Amino acid sequence: MKKNVLALGTLSLTLSAALLAPLGASAQNIAIVNGKPVPTERAEALKSQIARQGQPVTPDLERQVKDEVVLREIFLQEAERRGLPASENYKQQMELARQALLIRELFADFQKNNPVTDAEIQAKYEEFKAQSSGKEYRARHILVEKEDVAKKLIADLKRGAKFEDLAKKNSKDPGSAKNGGDLDWSTADRYVPEFSDAMVKLEKGQVTPQPVKSQFGFHVIKLEETRDAQLPSMEELKPQIEQALAQQKMAKFREDLRNSAKTDYKFEQQ
Repeated sequence: MKKNVLALGTLSLTLSAALLAPLGASAQNIAIVNGKPVPTERAEALKSQIARQGQPVTPDLERQVKDEVVLREIFLQEAERRGLPASENYKQQMELARQALLIRELFADFQKNNPVTDAEIQAKYEEFKAQSSGKEYRARHILVEKEDVAKKLIADLKRGAKFEDLAKKNSKDPGSAKNGGDLDWSTADRYVPEFSDAMVKLEKGQVTPQPVKSQFGFHVIKLEETRDAQLPSMEELKPQIEQALAQQKMAKFREDLRNSAKTDYKFEQQ
């Protein structure tokens, strides 16, 4: 009697294991397409790729990813059924894809092992500070097409007309006219030479006595005020500096590899 009970218990465990095994295996797959499993790893890899691009993986997107992975399997099976993997075009495209992926991994590996340091960022910021020393000017201008119109505006200003009002009504500069001709703060070298040469000679609140001709037309310029050149804080500029330095490092890495390669090919750009 005991032997029969033991035998029945063993059989029960065996059946349970047999029933649970397919469930465990199926949990590792998204679906079965024409008898072939579609593993969950494919969806996870696609989600990781999407996440690296900065897109949030929402529940809706997860569903779309699963749909995409299963559709790909359906299409892949049909392509294989037609023998397309043996075609020359497919082989060529696969080789190009292999090259692109390996090169991308090479550059990613270089960036990982050669990060931009805080010391490098600080040094570049100090360099910017040195280059930004000097004056900044806040000016207004009225841009017109004809010199006689500019002269009349100067005369109107002398009679007490408000610069801002004349700029809004007459200036052809779409960027500043609506703001009363205000050009905000800037260094003199940001303007065309004729404009900057006339502007830097003005005293605070003074208007150019004669129209200033440039490639854009005739300017009437008013200097509002000046100040020592301002530079954003290190924290504000850090992302841009870090990106620029990373690009410089990558460019040097690429150039070093090209220069160190032994080849008889002559590049057009040196």
